[in-house]
Amino acid sequence: MVIKSIELADYRNYESLTMQFDRGTNILYGDNAQGKTNILEAIFVAATTKSHRGSKDREIINFDKEEAHIRTYLEKEDVVTRVDMHLRKNKSKGIAIDGQKIKKAADLLGLCNVVFFSPEDLGIIKNGPSERRRFVDMELCQLDSFYLYNLNHYNKIINQRNKLLKDMYMNPDLKETLNIWDMQLVSFGSKVIERRRLFVNQLNEIIHEIHKKLSGGKEELLIKYEPDVDIDEFEKKLRFSQDRDIKAKMTSVGPHRDDFSFLVGDIDIRKYGSQGQQRTAALSLKLSEIELVKKIAKDTPVLLLDDVLSELDSNRQNYLLNSIGEIQTIITCTGLEEFVNNRFEINKVFQVSEGTVTCMSSEEKEAKI
Repeated sequence: MVIKSIELADYRNYESLTMQFDRGTNILYGDNAQGKTNILEAIFVAATTKSHRGSKDREIINFDKEEAHIRTYLEKEDVVTRVDMHLRKNKSKGIAIDGQKIKKAADLLGLCNVVFFSPEDLGIIKNGPSERRRFVDMELCQLDSFYLYNLNHYNKIINQRNKLLKDMYMNPDLKETLNIWDMQLVSFGSKVIERRRLFVNQLNEIIHEIHKKLSGGKEELLIKYEPDVDIDEFEKKLRFSQDRDIKAKMTSVGPHRDDFSFLVGDIDIRKYGSQGQQRTAALSLKLSEIELVKKIAKDTPVLLLDDVLSELDSNRQNYLLNSIGEIQTIITCTGLEEFVNNRFEINKVFQVSEGTVTCMSSEEKEAKI
């Protein structure tokens, strides 16, 4: 799958923008705070319905406007698909595929798989467990519609159960209904745990060799799933924690508290790894994500690199660029120096300045690089 073009209207700092992408490598360069990342964010929203930043729809619509539009043209095996997305500040988004409205945003997922890599992702390993869960959830929701369904229901039940726990402070008799929510929580939560375990196993099959090459053969990386609770103990632990949850007014047991460890030998590099080890592991994780999409979805993802090259040393930079291969890639950077003297083919270059995007001619591109 490749993205042929994107059209934006009233999206963040873009009143109107149309961009035609190459099937290969596309560079967006310019100073900071000009709108480069906004373009990558729009592509990610068009593919997943969500911002990689966690922004709400109302936050990505132009400040002075009530709605925004994203239109993307996708191509796979010579078949072109149009995706229209209508963002509104006070209503849920509307989505249409080839002019046909879809009822659920979930129906869009998997049409175009994207892998987003930003400097913040280099902190996945050392930061808190919520970021590691978010990484797993974002990838699994693109690859597995059943996982998305189970995760959405699990999260809704968590919110409803937490609300009940707060209401019980004023009305203790509500405790009688707690078991009903607990049964549903165990049902959907168990499916989330089961799929996360499979995902980690699939990832380990791929990441081992990638990390070994990245570390020059010095390290072997293993991802370990650390569920907050095992499936066969979930119901018992949830029931046992009821009094504690009532006091705390929140649910203390379940996959919303899961974590994932990264082991080099016996060392947990989340806690004891050097910054170099943590960054190498994060890069391995992202490269493995690409291979996993190829394996599970039988498709090539679109790779979005948001100013990440400047955060990597030359060895990791070269490994990343050499790993891209035939994947459509859209890269943002503040300058083109990263690509000078690099055996890396650049197919299209865009200059971004104050919300204006200019596509450079072949002559201009040659003169710059």
